[in-house]
Amino acid sequence: MTFFNNLSKLFGEQGQLGPRSAPQPRRPQHGKSSQSTRPAPPVRPVLEQPAQPQPRPVVQSQSTVTAVIEAQARARDIIVNAKDEALAIHTEAEKKARKLEKQLEDQQHFLESKLDKLDERLGGLEQKEQYLGEEKTKLASLRAELDKAKESVAEKLQKVSKLSVAEAKKLLMESLEKKMADQMAQYIKQREEEAKQEADDKAAELLIEAMKYGATDHVAEYTVSVVNIPSEEIKGKIIGKNGRNIHAFERATGVDVDLDASPTEVKLSCFDPVRREIARIALERLIKDGRIQPARIEEIVEKVQTEMEKVVFEAGKQLCHTVGIYNIPSALISLLGRFKYRFSYGQNMITHTIEETKIGTKIAHELGLDVNIVKLGCLLHDIGKVSQDPDDNHVALGVRIAKKYGMPQAVIDCIAQHHEDEPFSGPEQMAVYIADAISGARPGARYENHEEYIKRLEDLEKIAMSYPEVKQAYAVQAGRELRVLLDPEQSKDDDVTVLAVKMRDEIQEKVMVPGSVNVTVIREHRAIEKTT
Repeated sequence: MTFFNNLSKLFGEQGQLGPRSAPQPRRPQHGKSSQSTRPAPPVRPVLEQPAQPQPRPVVQSQSTVTAVIEAQARARDIIVNAKDEALAIHTEAEKKARKLEKQLEDQQHFLESKLDKLDERLGGLEQKEQYLGEEKTKLASLRAELDKAKESVAEKLQKVSKLSVAEAKKLLMESLEKKMADQMAQYIKQREEEAKQEADDKAAELLIEAMKYGATDHVAEYTVSVVNIPSEEIKGKIIGKNGRNIHAFERATGVDVDLDASPTEVKLSCFDPVRREIARIALERLIKDGRIQPARIEEIVEKVQTEMEKVVFEAGKQLCHTVGIYNIPSALISLLGRFKYRFSYGQNMITHTIEETKIGTKIAHELGLDVNIVKLGCLLHDIGKVSQDPDDNHVALGVRIAKKYGMPQAVIDCIAQHHEDEPFSGPEQMAVYIADAISGARPGARYENHEEYIKRLEDLEKIAMSYPEVKQAYAVQAGRELRVLLDPEQSKDDDVTVLAVKMRDEIQEKVMVPGSVNVTVIREHRAIEKTT
């Protein structure tokens, strides 16, 4: 590029030097041929033409000549430089070409060596294949010979023993079976006895350890629903003018007050043990204060309710810490605190829960189960008994509460299956069921008034049989279900629903039942004919 740039500069400067001088006319050269005579051209008349102006001679100055000389010298320098550059480029190209040729030669030698090695390997593989083919052929021939030998030996044995192959196998197996039968029977019997003995010992040890571990020093606080009064005059104050004091007290506490049981006692009845306890404390404070009037009653009851909420929460918190469970919702802790005033067949719920949780934890440790699931299942299995909703049994209520507070599904299954209402879904659920049975069934844990129990069943059946459409009625599941059979001749299909609603309302009004009662009404019509 430098060469062409210099040439462009040179020709650009020459274009700026001005017009060249006019060329001089060539002079004729005289030779011998010029001496030959030629005929003279005819003479033509010469017309006169206008005179043309003669060009002025161009006079070159000294500076112009100097510029031309310098341009020529520069052109020579440019040509020399261009040749040098061309020579250098040619030399560099030759070097690169030789380098590339060398690389190509090396690559060619490398590829040739690789091809030689591949040829050697292919040759070795061909030899191995040939050798393997020969060995396979030999092996096939040996197998054929072996099969012939086996056949010949089998034929000889059949001739000697006069038995076929199948008959010989059968005879051999029968002899082995007879020989081993006695030994197998003795071995099986021995192993069964050992397994049974170990299972009995292990089960007894597990139950003893679990019950010993479940022993608790918690003293049940039996809250009675009876308030002692110093005299009958206090009864008049409790009743008030026109019964306004007792009505205000019952409305504020939600309990029923019975003043006719004894002259020195006041009985409080309510399904909610917490409300019953609030009423007891409030009534005792009112008797001590002496100012029994509606405004004072509401004030005392409200104050006791506030205190009771704190007491219940602390009781639930203490229960959770005792069994080693933390980080559960505060509302759930408050529900657990209600166990302090809840009794099941005379057994305090806090005592029962602590005992059951310790037993279940020990069983889980012994069997390698999930201890946290068993702990939570034992703690919450009876949570439905302190629910504010009395429309369902405590198992369904407990499941509903556990789902509300986001308990794991395994814990919900423990609650739903601890009375075998559903099939067990895992060993943890069975452990909770066993711990509950041990705690509730041990001697002295619970008591039940059998007379009241029988009377409750009779009352349920009596209510059902009071309707003319009823044929038979049975109180089943410890009074939790009333099963009624209708006479199809005296009833219609619509009576099934109507009678179920009527019986439910009457039971709620007349019978004191812990929990809920399912009323099942059945109407069946059968037609039986015999052929003659």
